[in-house]
This record gives sequence, C-alpha cells and structure tokens, in this order.
Amino acid sequence: MAPFLGYPASGAHLSPAIERLLHEAAAAHGQSARAEAILWTAQAIDPDCLPVYFALYKFYFHKKQLERAGQVVLRALQAAARAGGFDADWRLARADSADWHAHAGPAHFYLFSLKALAFICLRRGHVDDSRAILVKLAELDPGDSVGAAVIADLLRGSAC
Repeated sequence: MAPFLGYPASGAHLSPAIERLLHEAAAAHGQSARAEAILWTAQAIDPDCLPVYFALYKFYFHKKQLERAGQVVLRALQAAARAGGFDADWRLARADSADWHAHAGPAHFYLFSLKALAFICLRRGHVDDSRAILVKLAELDPGDSVGAAVIADLLRGSAC
C-alpha cells in the first residue's frame, strides 16, 4: 500500500467513490502522474474530505515535492478549519478555539496537518517558521497527541 493512505483519526466517513479513488491512487503510486491526477479528482469530487488532503500532502512529501506538499497542507488546514468552525490561520488559534483534545474530527486533523507543516518547513530550511508552528502546537496540544515532539527533536538536533 502507498505511504500516503491511511490518516485514521479524521472522523471522516469516506464515500465509496472517494474510498475507491484513494485505493486506485495507492495502486498507481509508482505512476506519479496518474496517482496525482486520481488524488486531485478525489479532491474535486469532495473538496471537504480531509483524508484526501492527507493523501495529497503525503503523496507530494514522498515524491520529495516539499513546496507542493506545503501548499496542500495549507489547503488542508483551511478545509479542517471550515469543518470545525475555527480560524484557518494557525497564528490566531487559541486553546479555546476548538476542542483540540478530541482525537477524531477536524480539530485533530488540523493539529496533525500543522505538525506536517512544521516538518515541511524544517525540511525546506525555514527553521524559524517550523519553530513558531511547534510553539503553537505545544500551546494547542500540550499532551502532544499528534507527536509534534518528534519534529521538535529534529529541530533541536539540526545544525540550524
């Protein structure tokens, strides 16, 4: 199975069409253009489906297209914020903006995607941006339910 499938705790119930497309994209993982087209087809069919955004940003990350992955993460944050009824700008997020402790649903997906953005920023050499995102994640998710400490450890261990 392709490494971009399987965000398990989104709380989303996939329609049969989206589930089929995600599996089809996974099967076509070695054919980048085909897999990418299938994923964007899924996104066009259901632009609010959070697992599709997860699949897209993981796809680009594994293809070492970090700029594209970052762009998709920003879209994922917007979709999660729409679904959860909170501001998409992570800089404006507060502990009382959403139920950040719920492990299913758009708020958790938002945190998970924010962690992905911190990692992408770090990999692209945007250390200050990564650090700022990690500070925000520590504020919103003090129990570290999404595992942002791993990225913080990488940041501390980097020569940056």
